[in-house]
Amino acid sequence: MSRALVIAVDGPAAAGKGTLARRLADALGLPYLDTGLLYRAVGRRMLDAGLDPAAQPADEQARRVTPEDLKRGDLRVPEVDRAASLVAAQQAVRAILVDVQRDFARAAGGVLDGRDIGTVIFPDAQVKLFITASPAARARRRWEQLARDPDAPDREAQIARVEAELVARDAADAGRAVAPLKAAADAVVIDTDQMTAEQVLAEALRLVRVRAGALGTV
Repeated sequence: MSRALVIAVDGPAAAGKGTLARRLADALGLPYLDTGLLYRAVGRRMLDAGLDPAAQPADEQARRVTPEDLKRGDLRVPEVDRAASLVAAQQAVRAILVDVQRDFARAAGGVLDGRDIGTVIFPDAQVKLFITASPAARARRRWEQLARDPDAPDREAQIARVEAELVARDAADAGRAVAPLKAAADAVVIDTDQMTAEQVLAEALRLVRVRAGALGTV
């Protein structure tokens, strides 16, 4: 009997991995988990409690995360970006959330997106994708995602600030000692700079069918 199909979608913020992972899950009829929301929810809880994610342990807040926390509308803001990156560097937090992520897809499979799915959470995933794009392209996407005023006179300055924040988070995520952001050795890298969401999905589905089909899982 073939094991349940697990697709790991990793990459930096605003590269398009979340959009791709959701659409892949829909196309293949698989459960979907945005694992980054778990860390964002922990970071949000730290901030709400008046705790400093850079200086104080976050494991207690990680244990308290509920499905309702993941539905909050204030998880994708700059202060939570920073807090999520900081709590994600804490070994105790990662240990708590690793089991949550593995349990999610263990029985029925799934599509999970994050930064260490293919390297740490599911190193034996049948399909591993690493979605990337230039900081400039990602900054523009994130700015648009935050529903900023397209006619704002300082639009380009705002985008430049978002880009600086993304570059700083990339450095923190790639340089941390625990589960750093990197492509798994056997991941397929997709650069989305010059691709539409439809083109990225088509390429990912092709790769899934080639890889998972060869293993007898689709």
